[in-house]
Amino acid sequence: MPPVAVQLHSLLFKLLLRRRLSSLSAPAPAPAPTRTAPFGVSSRPADQRPSPPSNPSFSPASPDGVATKDLHPDPLSSLHLRFFLPNPNHHAAAPGPRPLRRNSFPQRDPAPGQDQLSRRASASFHAVGVSPEPATRDYGGYLPTAAAARSAARRRLPVIVQFHGGAFVTGAADSAANDAFCRRVARLCDAIVVAVGYRLASESRYPAAFDDGVAVLRWIAKQANLAACGRTMMGKGTGADSFGAAMVEPWLAAHADPSRCVLLGVSCGANIADYVARKAVEAGKLLDPVRVVAQVLMYPFFMGSAPTRSELKLANSYFYDKSSCLLAWKLFLPEGGFSLDHPAANPLVPGRGPPLKLMPPTLTVVAELDWMKDRAIAYSEELRKVNVDAPVLEYKDAVHEFATLDVLLKTPQAQACAEDIAIWIKKYISLRGHELSY
Repeated sequence: MPPVAVQLHSLLFKLLLRRRLSSLSAPAPAPAPTRTAPFGVSSRPADQRPSPPSNPSFSPASPDGVATKDLHPDPLSSLHLRFFLPNPNHHAAAPGPRPLRRNSFPQRDPAPGQDQLSRRASASFHAVGVSPEPATRDYGGYLPTAAAARSAARRRLPVIVQFHGGAFVTGAADSAANDAFCRRVARLCDAIVVAVGYRLASESRYPAAFDDGVAVLRWIAKQANLAACGRTMMGKGTGADSFGAAMVEPWLAAHADPSRCVLLGVSCGANIADYVARKAVEAGKLLDPVRVVAQVLMYPFFMGSAPTRSELKLANSYFYDKSSCLLAWKLFLPEGGFSLDHPAANPLVPGRGPPLKLMPPTLTVVAELDWMKDRAIAYSEELRKVNVDAPVLEYKDAVHEFATLDVLLKTPQAQACAEDIAIWIKKYISLRGHELSY
């Protein structure tokens, strides 16, 4: 049984969640065009503690050695991304003189003929190691030097696309809890983490959040292709700025290896991750060079019309009880089309997508006191029946979101869960093969 403090916080959490769900369920005084508009809402600041600002540098303000940066890739929607980049200099020092610290990112005095550091606010192919460019001073964050980018090309980091929880109606990619969790994952996995701020219900119902997840994967593929084209054109002397230089995200261009992409979903974010994995399987080479090599489903938000044993026994469990989750699904699923056997809710309904044998390796994390655990375990069992690597990690005396809620993030169990996930992920992102396994 959880500690008394956790039980008390659970009561308060459920009261606030039910109040939020009730307010969203109240009929609007006038038709709300935002329900179907692509812009929508991707965060509710009133639900969160003050969000930590992004820190796009490796300064003392980020003692864990992880820099963060916010980005809105589509000006026509509310899709929001927060990047988490572990310090590349922790692993390989750039050749030459020791770099100086200027404006919280490294720079050295260039010798004649050497590459200079690009300081453009908009991304440039010069930031991925091609040719020098006059420095500007409108960006105070980390941009890779040409030499650092050439060094990084020999050691690319995998990309983890993360989807936060919140029952489809709350949460944010840049909330304090999600920020701390993604920092932990980026550090333990030595990977670039892209936290996705997808559209929330009820302003944007199904499939808005799922479409946002697929859009992010396509955007990463586009970034990789633009960077590759830019390097090719610069090699031919045609000038990179003539081919979409301002569209390139320098952190991805200089450090990311999209061929080692992992999807990580938390609660309802696990539903999104599984949907995105299915769409990636269907897309095949259309997503090149992005390749989803694995996915992690942390206490997925699965439901179904036929109740499982855990749903009957733990319906009034901690934090997210069954009645609140039912209300959240009614807010998320299309109006007039509510069904607990909807493909977004039940992973085992027939005709949901590609054959399960084509799904990527899937790690499922469940909590002993979570009423949704049995359906997640059943989904994992179906994957194993078709020879997909799909282990289940169940944590004793744990509650839903035990490794990602703000009040539980610093517990030993939450830290152990992140470490266990990192061990499993490294099986599929390691360039040396499967070194560790469960």
